[in-house]
Order: sequence, then structure tokens, then C-alpha cells
Amino acid sequence: MSEWFGHRVYPKVVATDYSVSDQSTERCPFLSDAIGAARECVKRPASRGICTISSVSNGIRQDWLVCPYRALNQQLIALATRRLFRIEPNRKLLILPAVRLEYPNTRNEVTDALAAGGLVFIYFDAKLGGELSLPQTDRSPELAFDVTIIELVRRDADASIGRVGLLEIQTMDFHGSYRLAVRNLREALRMHGTDFGKTLSDNQHWLAEGVEGPNIANVFKRTFYQIMFKFQLGIDSRCAGCVLAIPQAVWDSWQKHLGRPELTPTDKGASMLLAPGVDLGQDVPGWILVFDTDPGSGVTPSPLAVNETIATNAAAIGYWALDAAPRAALQNIGADKGLFAAIERRIKPIWPALADTVSRTAHPLA
Repeated sequence: MSEWFGHRVYPKVVATDYSVSDQSTERCPFLSDAIGAARECVKRPASRGICTISSVSNGIRQDWLVCPYRALNQQLIALATRRLFRIEPNRKLLILPAVRLEYPNTRNEVTDALAAGGLVFIYFDAKLGGELSLPQTDRSPELAFDVTIIELVRRDADASIGRVGLLEIQTMDFHGSYRLAVRNLREALRMHGTDFGKTLSDNQHWLAEGVEGPNIANVFKRTFYQIMFKFQLGIDSRCAGCVLAIPQAVWDSWQKHLGRPELTPTDKGASMLLAPGVDLGQDVPGWILVFDTDPGSGVTPSPLAVNETIATNAAAIGYWALDAAPRAALQNIGADKGLFAAIERRIKPIWPALADTVSRTAHPLA
């Protein structure tokens, strides 16, 4: 584990009055900041408080997001909103969780901002007003959205609903169980109190007990269809588009599944992920924001930094995942350690003469 209830426990342990208070009360700093009131972590006891896992699965040590609320960051939501609704960086935004609209002073703030020509947005999430979804039809599945961002506009002097944008936050599943590591942290905090930070620093093996590596292939397979579908929804005039917010570690791990796509830089601080010969045009239906934690900031919880902003669409994602990656895989099918070499090794002990024929299929032009 690298962050517990929002505060870093690996490789350096943050042990301030603020961090220990959050951990003792099981407060989620990200949900609490969004709502404006203290909220406990919503995860089950076996994984309570875990935000990120540190792993070297990509060859370097990185934080892997395991809780979507860790990315519930006002700056990240604002950046996603600006991309979706094509808003200049210098324009001021008012962005609020929809649950805050129950308060009269918040509704007055929204009304006043719209009357002054301001840009106002609200958003729904499973724990912030409830998850929204697109109902199924006899020809399409029900599709739930992580975060639904809704534009508010002024019509006839009243606030009215405008277009809708989608924000999907990608997390990673891990093999093994968090149960023992969570138990270790709880017991260390209970038993060592003011010495919690030093004790944990001296016993960081507690953070890894029972935790195994990330389930990269399964997460990509589970996510791929939904992202393709949701990027395609962005074509509709009532939808502003879809943003996929993905941690740097997860994006790095997906490169082989996407055929290591080539990004085209632009002069507007973003890149484009395109299919060959296809132009995105002016209305980009899909964006990918690649972000990471910034433990060197000196702030706790660590802020998020967006490392890459990528404009794309469903056709481009489909090309790289379903065309480029399989073509790259086929280049290896007849290699010394490829598929046919494995077939030959398996058959040789059973029927040596048949095994000798494998090379004819593996290298038909030889």
C-alpha cells in the first residue's frame, strides 16, 4: 500500500496530526472535500482506506489507483469539464456536486452565477447524488457512468439543464487480498499512537502482506468495450463527450494492449490519438487524461498531476487495440519462443514425426 485514507505510507510515511486524524476516524479527505462535510471511507472493511498500491509491474515503481474517489479532485474535474465543453483556461467555472443543490444558499449561488453570465456545472457520482446510467433497450445494454457532468444554462431567467458530459475514472484490480495489510495498519495505529509513523517506517513489510500484482489484462478487457461505447456517445449533440481519467501506471500497462499507439502532438498543449487517415475535426468526442500522484509536493494528501492530455475517438481506440496490436502479435507467431514453437515442444514427446511438421506451418515461405 502507498496511501491510506489519502495519506502516504510508502515509501515515506506521512504522520501529521491531520493524517493521523483522518486515519483514526476513517475519514475520506476526497469525498469530504467534495461534499463540504466529513465523510467516512465507503470501502468494505477488508480494503478500508486503501487509495493506491505501489508496484514495479511496469518495470519502475509507480502508484496504482485502487479507489476512484482518490481521483475525485476538483482540479481534475475542472480540467475534464473544460475539455468536454470547450472552455478556455482563463474562464472561471463553478463546479459543484449535485448533492449540494439541496442547500438554498448553493442554489442562490448557482442562480447568481448564471445571471452574471458565468459557467456552471454540477456532477453526479454513486456517492454524490447517485450514479446515473443509460437504460437498456432491446438492442443495447444498460450503461452506468462513473461521473456525469451536467451543464447548467439560463433560460427565461431560470436555471435549466444543458448538455451532458461523461467522466470515467480508471482504477486497477490487484491479485491477492488487502485484508492483512489493512489489519496491520489498524493495529499499528491503535498500538503505537504517536509513534505510528516511525514504527511503520521500520516495518514497511506490513504494507505488502497478502497483496499481489495488478490484474492488468482483466481490467483492460473489462474497460475496453465501455470506453469505446462511451466515446461513441459523445457524437450526439446532447452529449459533450467522454473523458477517461487514467493513472499513469495503468496507461503504461495498456500500451501493449493498444499496440503502443503513436501520439501526434498539437500546439494547444495536448496530443492526438488517431487512426491512420482519420481527422478528429473540431468536435472531439473523447479525451484521455493521464494523471499521477505527486508525492514530492510536500502536501498531504498528495495532489494529482496531469501528465498527458489526449484527444481521440472510438475509431482510433478500436484501430490500435483491434488492428495494430493483433498485427504486432502475429509477427511473433512463428518466432523461436512463439506459438508454433510451443506447439512443437508439447507434441514432440507424444508424436515426434508430427512435431517435425510444425515448422512448415510456422514458416510457410521458408
